[in-house]
Amino acid sequence: MGRVFLTIIVPLLLPTAIYALWRGLPGKPVNLPAAWVWLAVAGLLLASLTLVVLSVDFGGSKHGQYVPPHVSGGRVVSGRVEPAPQR
Repeated sequence: MGRVFLTIIVPLLLPTAIYALWRGLPGKPVNLPAAWVWLAVAGLLLASLTLVVLSVDFGGSKHGQYVPPHVSGGRVVSGRVEPAPQR
């Protein structure tokens, strides 16, 4: 649930929350059409930033054979990537 909240809900609601806070400031004139354009741009930028951050690979090499988690001898063996055979 935390991952869904951080990767989907926050990027969708954050621009609206910032707009609502900005709109609530006293004496601040608001041009509604321009505000909605900026709100949409902010949402697109946050969504793009989220996709870029999530696509960055901080792990090891992607080359090899993935072995999923399994039970062996009564113990759970975690998943791993075995190196690809040398050609």
